[in-house]
Amino acid sequence: MISQVIVNVDSRLKAQAMKKAQKEGIPFSAVLKLAIKAFVEGQIGVGLVQDFNLKTSREIAKAERDFAKGKNISPALKTVAQARAYLDN
Repeated sequence: MISQVIVNVDSRLKAQAMKKAQKEGIPFSAVLKLAIKAFVEGQIGVGLVQDFNLKTSREIAKAERDFAKGKNISPALKTVAQARAYLDN
């Protein structure tokens, strides 16, 4: 199944992108499809996440490793009573 995506882009930016795609010898639509695929596969990011200082970056990396190993994670709690009992321990 193929879906259509409609995006509002500044006309000058679109013209520049189309010109560059033409120089590369590929259709502009192919550029967009490749960009979407690369984004989904994690090959490119949008750069909206701010850079953290070294200490914070290390703490985040450690938390991600712990999470992957299932360490330091509270259990799934379904009721308030369960949450209170867990916190009281």
